[in-house]
Amino acid sequence: MAAYYPPPGFHFKVEVLGLPPNDNDARFTEISGLSVEQATEEIAEGGENRFLQKFPTRAKYPELVLKRGLMVSSEIIKWVRECIEDFRIQPRSIDVKLLNEKHEPLLTWHLVNAYPTRWAVSDLNATSNSFVVETLQLFYQYFTLDRSGSEIHLGRKRNVIKAQAM
Repeated sequence: MAAYYPPPGFHFKVEVLGLPPNDNDARFTEISGLSVEQATEEIAEGGENRFLQKFPTRAKYPELVLKRGLMVSSEIIKWVRECIEDFRIQPRSIDVKLLNEKHEPLLTWHLVNAYPTRWAVSDLNATSNSFVVETLQLFYQYFTLDRSGSEIHLGRKRNVIKAQAM
């Protein structure tokens, strides 16, 4: 039996659906916020003060954070400026794709109704020898996880997991 090796986390790309495709816009150095958590509500036990009951309420999603070297011209940044500066918020779907060695999607996170909430650049410092990094922060309602590309990697059939807030 062949040994399983987890896929590397450094080969990925981001696509903002509805914007003109641009290879440079798909290149980010870091992505965080691809998680889901079950929120709960605590209710004190009536007549029994020693205990709290915890009941599930809804799924919670953190904001997506994308980092990359500063782009002077970018369709994503134009969209960010329209949303934040002009307050013309146009939610878009975003695909985050973990790629295999052939640059094919292994896993794809489909983020639904995302829009930017923050844009920042790293500090400018004349004494350091570093690139300027821009950080984008985006709200999204929920994501679905498409494992269709993993059937070759894992030897399984197509499997889509949906994690949605109520």
